[in-house]
Amino acid sequence: MSENQRLDADVIVVGAGPVGLTIANTLGLHGISVMLLEKGDALIDYPRAVGMDDECLRSIQGIGLVEQVQQHLTPYHWMRFVNASGRVYASIEPRTDEFGWSRRNAFNQPAVDVELLNGLKRFPNASVFLSSELESFEQDKDGVTLKIKQAGSPKTLRCRYLVGADGGRSVVRTQLGVGFGGFTDTSQWLVVDIRNDPLGVPYIYMHSDPKRPYVSVALPDGVRRFEFMVWEGETEEQITAPARMAELLGKVLPPGTDINKLDFIRKRVYTHNARIADRWKVGRVMLSGDAAHIMPVWQGQGYNTGMRDATNLAWKLAYVVKGLASDTLLETYNIERPPHAKAMIDLSVAAGRIFYPRNVFKAAFRDVSTWLLNQIPAVKRYFSEMRYKPMPFYSEGLVVHEKTPRKNSPVGRLFIQPRVRTQAGEVKLLDDVIGTGFALLAWGADPNYWLTPRSKAILAAMNARILTVKPVVQMQRRVDVSDATEVIGDEQLRLKDWFGEHPGSIALIRPDRFVAGIAFPVEINELLEAVAGKMGLNLDAARRPASTTLQEAA
Repeated sequence: MSENQRLDADVIVVGAGPVGLTIANTLGLHGISVMLLEKGDALIDYPRAVGMDDECLRSIQGIGLVEQVQQHLTPYHWMRFVNASGRVYASIEPRTDEFGWSRRNAFNQPAVDVELLNGLKRFPNASVFLSSELESFEQDKDGVTLKIKQAGSPKTLRCRYLVGADGGRSVVRTQLGVGFGGFTDTSQWLVVDIRNDPLGVPYIYMHSDPKRPYVSVALPDGVRRFEFMVWEGETEEQITAPARMAELLGKVLPPGTDINKLDFIRKRVYTHNARIADRWKVGRVMLSGDAAHIMPVWQGQGYNTGMRDATNLAWKLAYVVKGLASDTLLETYNIERPPHAKAMIDLSVAAGRIFYPRNVFKAAFRDVSTWLLNQIPAVKRYFSEMRYKPMPFYSEGLVVHEKTPRKNSPVGRLFIQPRVRTQAGEVKLLDDVIGTGFALLAWGADPNYWLTPRSKAILAAMNARILTVKPVVQMQRRVDVSDATEVIGDEQLRLKDWFGEHPGSIALIRPDRFVAGIAFPVEINELLEAVAGKMGLNLDAARRPASTTLQEAA
């Protein structure tokens, strides 16, 4: 065996933040050997991101860690925007659970990161190396060779694929020579995190006072976050001095509060950036999370957008490493994710401009216009239910759109996750029934009746479950389905509604729960053939026994 064939891991991920940890857990779940490198000697132990959405929590569910993570969340965590006079001019209170979870959750990031790290202990094929700093790498047609410094000592590693999840100052992105276009906001903000919350009130309050905008955030475990705008000419040393801190906090805490009794976790000034990488895949190297994009905090979407990257990329890496799909599948990551990340950046920038207008006249205009808009119920619902949030939509990539384009097509969008009833009588969230692969999900039809032998081979290679959904009261009747088809019950009648809104009764759902295509039973073989072509599916590899060691795989 040559040096180029000797692998330390199929995939090496640089950066043990939430994105790197999620990618590693997903690969571990798929049986792929993965090595996670982190230059720090421990995970970051102070709060950073504070908001987790339903899509993100669904991703954590997908790697089997949602029960561990939920204890660190506050679900249904509203965000209220308050003007200088104390009036709430907008309140974001989404109560929907179409993806199975609360749409807005406050969370304790250090505690969640630890759960993700501990989750890797489940997999003998996953390893984590702290104090391991990437110095350089080179890629060739067979893999990537890394030069790292591990606990101060040089070391060489080799893998098939490299993922840079190493933050906004990504070494991987820099060495790839990939541009990171966008802008840095001229404003700065002071973040103050305090244990033993001195206020205790729930929710997030965005105080839009032009004299000094500030944010007050309730977090789990009795942590309170304040964020204060830093004016031009103020330095970090000045604004964090005890006298200035007492002045700032004196305006947001009850009169007479003893500032000296506050248990500070950290005080830090930071700048908002809005940047996105020109390319997210170069050969065998991919960028993910903050290495691919960074955005202002105003919609709490930096963390969540990175987790969407991880969920999109990791299963594709697993299929390619196993030889089930070609590099064509990995290219779809570079096609699908950047447009949505850019949309989230634009939303965050716009929200910031509404929250802290630079003069009193703009603030007055905002206050009057929002008061008027709040009198219109449809407009108020639009904002309170977060309908303005751009949902991921893949117009290109691993999707097969209907022959007749439709404005509200479900193809390329995230599938819903209602509760369903199994044959054993258990009520579960849909993803827990589907598993880690694809799903061919039908309403009112038995897919197996229509499938050709080739289509069945395609589904087997995809690791797909074939399921028919019925009303719960019909679950035990099998006259219309074969033994090869799994029947589940529509516990909440949401699947019936979903199929009733779209032309087609069979949906092909990807491992990341996006709809790859929808068809009527008579069209299903054509759909499967098209999806197999787009992912470069290898039916021969699917028939071979899986390799059990890195050396056998090489």
